[in-house]
Amino acid sequence: MPLPDHDFDVTEAAVPWRLVRDAGHEVVFATEAGGSAPAADPRLLDGVIFGQLGAEPEPVSFYREMEQDKAFRNPLSWADLDVQGYDGLLLTGGHAPGMRQYLGSQQLQGKIAEFWATGRPVGAICHGVLVLARSTDPATGASVLRGRATTCLPKYMERSAYLITAWRLGRYYRTYPAYVEDEVVAALGESGRFERGPRVLAARGTATDDGPAFAVEDGAYVSARWPGDSYLYARKFLERLSARPAA
Repeated sequence: MPLPDHDFDVTEAAVPWRLVRDAGHEVVFATEAGGSAPAADPRLLDGVIFGQLGAEPEPVSFYREMEQDKAFRNPLSWADLDVQGYDGLLLTGGHAPGMRQYLGSQQLQGKIAEFWATGRPVGAICHGVLVLARSTDPATGASVLRGRATTCLPKYMERSAYLITAWRLGRYYRTYPAYVEDEVVAALGESGRFERGPRVLAARGTATDDGPAFAVEDGAYVSARWPGDSYLYARKFLERLSARPAA
């Protein structure tokens, strides 16, 4: 699970970490330089505005556990990742400015493309789909997502969060001038398929209820839209991870 130094989404990192770990797998973290623990977006821990829009209590408790994990406190560096040594790749989202370190890193994109070529399970959620869309096949120069099926943070969600909070937080919910959905759709090409999923703004999936959640499955790849999909997304990724022999 590669992460930026700060500002990643609490739920989208901690829920998959907890479910994958509880299933008996080891989660290895990596940051750009390695060696120091990263930190999630603090606003999501505090509730963003008036205690609203932040992470739910259970994912926050998972994150506090994750903070104490030895691998989290001593991450590898992106440069030191040997993709052949891992069984799966989880690409976490987040929208705050610190995410640009992760979303825009050509070094990380190269590692992601290299792992994608192994055919092993890849999961991407929210803005995590964007870093995958920016990772290119060295043989063709096209996005590794070209011709695939995926979802990501829908434009209506990104726009709504921005309009609700701009009066106080400015462009906090607009990581880039372009919407995530627009860049991902462009990367898919005409042969790809973008799935927006049912319209939802507040209801979230939980550990026991996948009703409001949505994920797209395409072979070894699974994607989801936002924190509210995290439990379903993690379980779908885990199905793929558990079905494969260890690297």
